[in-house]
Amino acid sequence: MSSARESSAHRPHRVVVLALDGLLPFELGIPHRIFGRPKDSAGRPLYEVLTCSVRPPGPVATDADFAVMVEHGPELLATADTVIVPASYELGPVFEEGVLTEELAAALAHIRPGTRLASICTGVFVLAAAGYLDGRRATTHWAETDHLQRLFPAVDVDPDVLFIDDGDVLTSAGVAAGIDLCLHMVRRDHGTAVANEIARRTVVPPHRDGGQAQYIHRPVPDPQTSTTTTARAWALGRLHEPIQLRDMAAQESMSVRTFTRRFREEVGISPGQWLTQQRVERARHLLESTDLSVDQVARDAGFGTAQSMRQHLQAALGVTPTAYRRTFRAEGVRVGAGGQP
Repeated sequence: MSSARESSAHRPHRVVVLALDGLLPFELGIPHRIFGRPKDSAGRPLYEVLTCSVRPPGPVATDADFAVMVEHGPELLATADTVIVPASYELGPVFEEGVLTEELAAALAHIRPGTRLASICTGVFVLAAAGYLDGRRATTHWAETDHLQRLFPAVDVDPDVLFIDDGDVLTSAGVAAGIDLCLHMVRRDHGTAVANEIARRTVVPPHRDGGQAQYIHRPVPDPQTSTTTTARAWALGRLHEPIQLRDMAAQESMSVRTFTRRFREEVGISPGQWLTQQRVERARHLLESTDLSVDQVARDAGFGTAQSMRQHLQAALGVTPTAYRRTFRAEGVRVGAGGQP
């Protein structure tokens, strides 16, 4: 996998966004906003974001009442460290039959082996049709997950998550989940401090709880129905302590069974999964921003022991706490210049 950290020592990590006819302008702008701001300690950009189309330079139609002028052709894909495919409403045979057009296949052929690939929303159909997702987990907008699974049975489609990181191939759910995905890639490349600063300047949460199950249309609940907001706030204030499911349920005066069902409806995952996510994020922050011992970080994050934290970070991030700290304490980075958003 080509990592931003490896390439930033010599040149910015190049992110190439593939603009397809029928694209959503909002999604096209996400990579430019998220990857366009972070700089290293010397003020040098960590990423370079460029846009190309499958044809020679020229206008590309959008789903709005305007086109965008793209200045690069498909040859630019050969220079990419990361390629991002946003959604399009005009995928034609890609979406209907799971087959690439000759033009699109020729464009994708420029991508070098080992290039990191990512999709936003229905851009996943392009990656699937090209065979990049065979035998892998992937996601897309919840309204299209069943269609994706039918069209590409070799893909393990997960309809519940906001994004999936499968190493060198990443996919996201619909529209705004592209922000979550891009922030995650920055977080993976340069740590939580950099990603959190970008999120602050973009005025979005640095990490959204749960999956897209919470956004699927359901009948409007009774206005008197309680939520789990208080319990989540209560838990976040005492992550360093043992937290039992019954204690969280008690904050909302619910039975454990009712609380668990309501929590999953609102957040998209179980209370236990949510707690683990929050503790991993707390551990990452402490490993990056403090000199606390690994044992103390484990206690402060609520894992109890270093061994337990090591297992959870290995499962979530693929690295040990010590390796994570060594990676993200080694290089200073900042966002923007002169305090500008």
